[in-house]
Amino acid sequence: MNPVGYRAEAVPLQVGQYSVAPGQPGGSAAVQYTTVNVITEPPKDYIIWSLFSLVYSNPFCLGLVALIHSVKSRDRKMAGNLEGARSYGSSAFCFNIVANVLSATGFLMFILIYSTIYYNVYHPYH
Repeated sequence: MNPVGYRAEAVPLQVGQYSVAPGQPGGSAAVQYTTVNVITEPPKDYIIWSLFSLVYSNPFCLGLVALIHSVKSRDRKMAGNLEGARSYGSSAFCFNIVANVLSATGFLMFILIYSTIYYNVYHPYH
């Protein structure tokens, strides 16, 4: 029984000298198998980041779109569709980045505009 995330493959190793061409009758039939465990990382769904994007930085409802894609990614992962989960997870990642960049840009612009207005009101002839 393989643990979750492992995939076992059998790789034949041929042993011995051939007195006749390989694959012909009368040749050596000794074949040894080795099992190779390949670790496949499960796809990420970014659901916590999407929740924070929804609550704290949600310009143009991008946080909501990211959360929807994260939930779809988690559903696909639970159903066993890893490619679909990777696709939706990648989309959620992109939406989270765009939402956070737009939110940070808006916050910085607000601070710059507010400080400029504040300075001009209290120091009008400077």
